Amino acid sequence: MTRGIQFTFSEHLFIKDPQHTAFGKKLLEHSVILMADLGFESFTFKKLAKFMKSAEASVYRYFENKHKLLIYLNCWYWEWVHYLIDLHTMNVTDPDERLKIAIHELLNASNQSSMTACINESLLHEIVVIEGVKAFHFHEVDEENDHGVFRSQKDLVEKIANLILAVQPSFKYSRSLASTISNMAHNQIYYATHLPRLSSITGDHKLDQIEEMINQFAFAILKDQ
Repeated sequence: MTRGIQFTFSEHLFIKDPQHTAFGKKLLEHSVILMADLGFESFTFKKLAKFMKSAEASVYRYFENKHKLLIYLNCWYWEWVHYLIDLHTMNVTDPDERLKIAIHELLNASNQSSMTACINESLLHEIVVIEGVKAFHFHEVDEENDHGVFRSQKDLVEKIANLILAVQPSFKYSRSLASTISNMAHNQIYYATHLPRLSSITGDHKLDQIEEMINQFAFAILKDQ
């Protein structure tokens, strides 16, 4: 799935981890392309199999249903963001700069990378922005949470929360601010693109504007402690 990079997910997400076979990698690659094109509601395993020129039964050998696949793709994205934050903060010691890098990577993990194969980060980012909330806004969320399927997103929030505490150790709401920053990074892209009256972001260079806005919000809160 990636060149030298593999991520670990809850075994409850899949029947067979697609990272470990050629067909599984092809399944992930085509799933991202097709889901980005059709949307989650119109996406089906039957359509995916046809797109892959494969048997539908082969898809079901990897995932029980398309919702588990959506969670898996979201987890892959959060693990990728976490990896990028670790990579780009590795030799940075200034706490403010480390948090700014994390915010930057949250917004720019959509850039295509030579470090990955099979996954189109740009299309996956579109899926997370538009469809991502559907991965955990559903009736069985507590049961799925007990199986650890959302660990990737929680680990990322914990990472950002620790960066926040490095800036302001006395801040009481580090996890809440971390999850708010994460959600804002994607919601503001969605609002600016599809529901512009819900956002102050206008014109070109939307990601740069959103990054500036999140930095302003975050550091205004933290420096006011």
